[in-house]
Amino acid sequence: MPGALALAAVLALPMGANAAPSIAVDVATGRVIEHHEAFQRWYPASLTKLMTIYVTFRALRAGQLTLDTNVIMTPEAAAEPASKMYFKPGQRFPLDSALKYLMVKSANDIAVAIAQTVGGSTEHFVSMMNAEALRIGMLSTRFVNPNGLPGEGQYTTARDLALLAVTLRREFPEYANYFSLEGFSIGGRSYDNFNALIGRFAGADGMKTGYICASGYNQVSSATVNGRTVVSVILGASSLADRADESARLLHEALQTPAGNETLLTLAPYGAGRDEVRDVSTEICSTEARKARQGERDEDGKLVFHSPYIKELGRDPNYVPAPVGEPIGNGPANAAEAAILLGTSYIPTPNFRPAS
Repeated sequence: MPGALALAAVLALPMGANAAPSIAVDVATGRVIEHHEAFQRWYPASLTKLMTIYVTFRALRAGQLTLDTNVIMTPEAAAEPASKMYFKPGQRFPLDSALKYLMVKSANDIAVAIAQTVGGSTEHFVSMMNAEALRIGMLSTRFVNPNGLPGEGQYTTARDLALLAVTLRREFPEYANYFSLEGFSIGGRSYDNFNALIGRFAGADGMKTGYICASGYNQVSSATVNGRTVVSVILGASSLADRADESARLLHEALQTPAGNETLLTLAPYGAGRDEVRDVSTEICSTEARKARQGERDEDGKLVFHSPYIKELGRDPNYVPAPVGEPIGNGPANAAEAAILLGTSYIPTPNFRPAS
């Protein structure tokens, strides 16, 4: 099988050619279980959306909006490249649905629409993302957009992403369901989660995948077994199947292993050249690598996993509803919605009473 042999060759690349930073952490204690190149700067790709949802959760808790708040698809958001929902400008949808589109479909247009709804503008929301990253201790992370598409100066590390994942799990248990969705349905169509561990790895309950050529295949995962929750981070895997297999391996080992003495906050930075963002485009998006990845699917087009810890789902995925609302134009738009759509600021006009 030439495809399988080619894939094996890609997977066998020496560590220096396609290194895979990784880390596993106990959520309750923050103690590190296993790590490799955890401080190497890397492109986050769609793992960026974990910070997008964190900032949104903070706004929800502060009472700035609710899960029923309408998110508006703006022309700027609609112009984002795939993966996306392809909504037309003016389309309304509740924030609850938007978060499902974000976590399951990894929709880039939705990330920008959420950013504009929560932050008033994409630029201001990105500044909020960076402020939160600094506040929680992500000291080697910088965001330039809310969706993780290629952008100059955007980077993170496995250690920083683990810290973000642990913070999400600890601070917002009431929203944990958004990370463990098997899929959602809308308008007669169903969408599966890109995270292949959900429903297939015992105890898997999150969190997010990501991919651009420069990053390779990234994944932040979480699993809970016998009351213990661990998170793992894999960066720069060579394929969809490799990402899932490696995440399953790391999660399984972490669940079987006591945590060490170091925590995410005490683990000292290490690694020569760690402050230079590593780009694996050559290894991931070469013609040979693309051809090799074609060999990891069976005759029905399904991914073939090699991990003994990933089981067949054995049933239809559980799709949750994620409805949209009426587009602006089919119903009244309030001033705040109109401002978001037009890309302007909304300042409520005070109601003056006549002098008496």
